[in-house]
Amino acid sequence: MVRGSPPPPAAAEVSCAVMAWTWQLEKTDGTVLTARGLPAETFPSQSDAESWLGENWRMLLEAGVDQVTLLEDDRTEYGPMSLSPGD
Repeated sequence: MVRGSPPPPAAAEVSCAVMAWTWQLEKTDGTVLTARGLPAETFPSQSDAESWLGENWRMLLEAGVDQVTLLEDDRTEYGPMSLSPGD
């Protein structure tokens, strides 16, 4: 740096927000289920969340969950989606 010249610009800060994907577990009327024993998983990607649901939807249905909504943080990505095979 030359004497009398302005200081070099500071490096721009880069921040990457980590999105959390979750399934909101619901009854048919939209009541959100928060009972103990129901999973409260958080996933790093939409793909991971969807894969988990594909592996666990029967268990959720047996536990009394009728439908699910996929959330990215607090934003609804899609849903509600029924877990019943005939829907």
